[in-house]
Amino acid sequence: MSSFPFRLTLIISSALAVAGCANTRPTQQAFAPDDYRERHPLRLEQQVQHIDVFGASPQLDPRQRRDLVEFAKAHTQRASGSIEIATPAGQPHVSVEAIRSALAEGGLRAPVRYSSYPVRAGGGAAPVRVSHATLAATVTSQCGQWPADLAGSKQAETWHNKPYYNLGCAYQTMIAAQVSDPVDLVRPRAEGVADLAKRMKDIEALRKDQDPSTKWNRDDVKITDSKQQ
Repeated sequence: MSSFPFRLTLIISSALAVAGCANTRPTQQAFAPDDYRERHPLRLEQQVQHIDVFGASPQLDPRQRRDLVEFAKAHTQRASGSIEIATPAGQPHVSVEAIRSALAEGGLRAPVRYSSYPVRAGGGAAPVRVSHATLAATVTSQCGQWPADLAGSKQAETWHNKPYYNLGCAYQTMIAAQVSDPVDLVRPRAEGVADLAKRMKDIEALRKDQDPSTKWNRDDVKITDSKQQ
């Protein structure tokens, strides 16, 4: 009878130890990595793209004319609205006719709207601003934020081995800045016309149990030392 309280105490202590281990044991969800595409998602939105044309002379210099030509080409490829030309009020500037000529050279066929803006004294050069609205890819979150410490914190969230908050933010931002057509992030492009001659050649090679891939002839390729020439 004297050993019964001791056994009961031992059983209770063991149960508490097991329960304590169960409470501190990390769950599978805690170790599951967060998807950076959900934490820093890409979205499409309308943004205003502009180019400033500097100069007090009515004529365009070659550099700015090339810039306007490329600006017009980008509008033709991705935008569909009008273009606005805003001139500085009361200041000498490049003529609107010269700007429109460069835009027409780039293939612009959109309507053009005109406006002016006030110039503040001592505010520097007052350019002619050419702008249009276009579809652009952006990242909804802001990079460089550190809401939690990476290690050494007393908070339990640092024990879960999750990726840090900024992981993937810079990657998503660079993808949004470099994508040629933002619609490519939503759906693939339509397939072009197939090369029937290449297709028939590949089918014929498969029928003959041959490799249909392109074979490059390297017999005539020679590497020579520039010092011996």
